[in-house]
Amino acid sequence: MHALSLLRSALLGSIVLMLPLSTWAAETEAPRETAPDALPLKEISAMADVFERIKRAYVHPTNDKELLEGAMKGMVQQLDPHSSYLDPEALRQLREATEGEFGGVGLEVGLEKGRPTIISPIDGTPAAQAGLKPHDVLLNVNGRSLDGIPLESIVTMMRGSIGSSVTVTVQSAGSSESRTVTMKRASIQTPSISAQRLGSIGYVRISQFQVRTGQELRQALDHLQQQGALEGIVLDMRNNPGGVLQGAVDVSSAFVNDGLVVYTQGRLKESNMRYSTAHDAMLPSTPMVVLINEGTASAAEIVAGALQDHHRAVIMGTTSFGKGSVQSVLPLENGGGLKLTTALYYTPNGRSIQAEGIQPDIAVAPANVQPLATKAPIRKEADLKGHFANAQQGATADQDAAPTGTLAHDYQVQEALQLLKGMAVFKHLNTPSHTS
Repeated sequence: MHALSLLRSALLGSIVLMLPLSTWAAETEAPRETAPDALPLKEISAMADVFERIKRAYVHPTNDKELLEGAMKGMVQQLDPHSSYLDPEALRQLREATEGEFGGVGLEVGLEKGRPTIISPIDGTPAAQAGLKPHDVLLNVNGRSLDGIPLESIVTMMRGSIGSSVTVTVQSAGSSESRTVTMKRASIQTPSISAQRLGSIGYVRISQFQVRTGQELRQALDHLQQQGALEGIVLDMRNNPGGVLQGAVDVSSAFVNDGLVVYTQGRLKESNMRYSTAHDAMLPSTPMVVLINEGTASAAEIVAGALQDHHRAVIMGTTSFGKGSVQSVLPLENGGGLKLTTALYYTPNGRSIQAEGIQPDIAVAPANVQPLATKAPIRKEADLKGHFANAQQGATADQDAAPTGTLAHDYQVQEALQLLKGMAVFKHLNTPSHTS
């Protein structure tokens, strides 16, 4: 029983070392918070007993490190879908993803009802090109069933050397059929912002939130404004899985002057934070529509909620994902980390995003709309032989440049554009005209 005694001594020793930290936390927490519960020495002793019995009686030799890492993973998995133990390699990959460059297929994955589920594919990545969708359930990777596999291990399985292949089997939401796709891993180093001008309206797509997203947005808006004044902005955050919180604050700062963006509440004092706009807004009053859907999560929901609460934009689309929790990465002595849910997000008006999501002001579901075909062309005055030409023809620039590519068939984008064009028309109607 020597190993059992050593493990118990190590566990109790770590408990003693943790006591000053716990005391300090209790002293610095808000008065409403209670001191931590007494340490469960009986349960900890039982865990040491299980470890010893496995070491002594399991049919095959065991590895101490793997057993204890498995215990840590199991302990964290009991908490919530977003908390996890990260071994040193998983922590390294998380840092790479946060900085915006890694090798993989470009999927944001979470747990829904205990099953690994796609939150959103990142624009332009192999996953998006393969047609993987939000809420698709991952069944296996390279023929290996994902039942009981920790989320961080699934992410690791998806990644690999650039150019190598990975095969995944998914089941679409509401379907009993599965499908298998093979993708080539690529360097996932995509800009988080893309933008284009559609007549007098600017279209900005944010695919994810990175450290530099706010800077990229300001550069894109500056470029759009150099081509002429904007009468409206469409901010597209559909299938945006979120990312870095500061990126969300910076994006909100481009549209809201001196306002609260989000606040967090947790058990510890340091988990209670308030984040406000930090820069002068570039477009504080330009009419704006924000597009969201069920793949809009986390930091993207923070932006949508802030703009909605400040009455700064019309939120259009479908209800967002509903991830309103804060994860802090706590480094561990073994080089790994503990990704732990430490607080919940709240919008400026005090709404919790968690499991509820952001409700759109105008609900618009995706649709495939085609113009009606007429039986015969309708003749107009300009088609008649010998018609009089309009002397003013060409005097005004075309301000109704139509979307091209995939946007031309995107019903939700079309609805957003129509709303902004209508708002511009009413603005001009209310502007006094001077004729002589």
